[in-house]
Amino acid sequence: MNAIILTALWGVVMMFGGVFFKKRTTPKYWAIAGIIIVLVANIFEFFGHYLFNVDTKGMLRFDSFGLHFNTIAFICTLLFLLLNGRDFEKIGLHVSEYFSLIFFVLCGVAILTSYNTLLLLFLGIEILSIPLYILTGSDKRNLKGNEAALKYFLMGAFSTGLLLMGIALIYGGNSLGSFYIDAIDLGKGNLPPLIAAGLVLLLVAMSFKVSAAPFHFWAPDVYDGANPVVTSFMMTIVKIAAFFAFFRLFETSFGTMQHQWQALIVIITAATLLIGNITAVFQRSVKRMLAYSSISHAGFLMFTLFALNDTAKEGLLLYAAAYSLATIGIFAIIIRMADYSIEGFNGLGKKQPLLAFTAVIFLLSLTGIPLTAGFTAKFYVLMAAVKDGHQIWLVVLAVICAVIGAIYYFRVIQAIYFKDPVPGVNEEINVTPSFKWLLIITAAFIILLGILPGLLIDWIYY
Repeated sequence: MNAIILTALWGVVMMFGGVFFKKRTTPKYWAIAGIIIVLVANIFEFFGHYLFNVDTKGMLRFDSFGLHFNTIAFICTLLFLLLNGRDFEKIGLHVSEYFSLIFFVLCGVAILTSYNTLLLLFLGIEILSIPLYILTGSDKRNLKGNEAALKYFLMGAFSTGLLLMGIALIYGGNSLGSFYIDAIDLGKGNLPPLIAAGLVLLLVAMSFKVSAAPFHFWAPDVYDGANPVVTSFMMTIVKIAAFFAFFRLFETSFGTMQHQWQALIVIITAATLLIGNITAVFQRSVKRMLAYSSISHAGFLMFTLFALNDTAKEGLLLYAAAYSLATIGIFAIIIRMADYSIEGFNGLGKKQPLLAFTAVIFLLSLTGIPLTAGFTAKFYVLMAAVKDGHQIWLVVLAVICAVIGAIYYFRVIQAIYFKDPVPGVNEEINVTPSFKWLLIITAAFIILLGILPGLLIDWIYY
């Protein structure tokens, strides 16, 4: 509850702060201060200290799993703001309002990690999504951004309609007449027709939100068209929060009937892995390549839904941290480059050795190379599927797709160290010493989690 209320309040503060802040740099510091306050308050709640005592009538349930996920999301957001806070000034004139929208998104994140009814699931999804529609099209001079915002809004509205229809069918087919997700658990009998139809609609709607194939077609254009600062936030904190909500819903409401809907997850997982990885191979823009690779990572995260066991829980948290840190780090470097193509990275190792080294760490983690958090995260989600004992071929397919992923990630690494710089391209990349230190810290976190994953996942059982 601490995080929900404080993110909403700080969003309002940032919104009205646009009237009073005289310098364009001021909102960044207020936003950083705000996320630190939210992070500390969430940690306090994790240890049982509540700043706000609100009776939610059981509509929200705060447990160590959700609160720990909040901590990961807020730490990643803090790193995102520290690395890219200054770049919000390049989007447009309303800098304070952009940060305000970020905090409203985080309010939706906090709801999605603690909802206990389908109504709060809907509200959390909408509070998460609506500010993103605005952020995507916030750069009015960018025609691709305006097109991306329209596509995102239309696809988001369509998936919301499916979500509402699924909620209505589940409510109608539930003998208890309840929206509470734990009241939907029907045991091990056959699914009633209304519940089955509602489950499929919820599955499709949530697959839209996490850009899982074949409901992914909006993602590449939206991620590529939006300002890279916004894209970095959407591909990380927003995606992993939607996945957490996805996992929470199916584990609590439909977990005991997993065998009846697991085949649908298998189809979506296989399609997501194949489409995301194969399509990414043919991209020449690093930004668009990362958009397709984001779809492939959604395929790996779908293994947590496939398994729904304790290892899947651990893998979800570890994957959320590993993927977010690496993606935020690589986008922080991309944002400072004039050319987003693979050729734009040619010779980066000679021009900016530190940026090149950290970029390689981020790319190796996304690939899943040992000693990085990305490898450990993929190991956990695949091990969860192996423990489930069904569809081992899907695990083999995931390993093959991870090898395919190495092709396009290593193409960028090859450009960094083994290609000569293109004259006149990315000649001047202005970075501050503090920015370099933040990249080093982010890369260190990735290595640390790759070697000692227990530092992160043991807190689930606190």
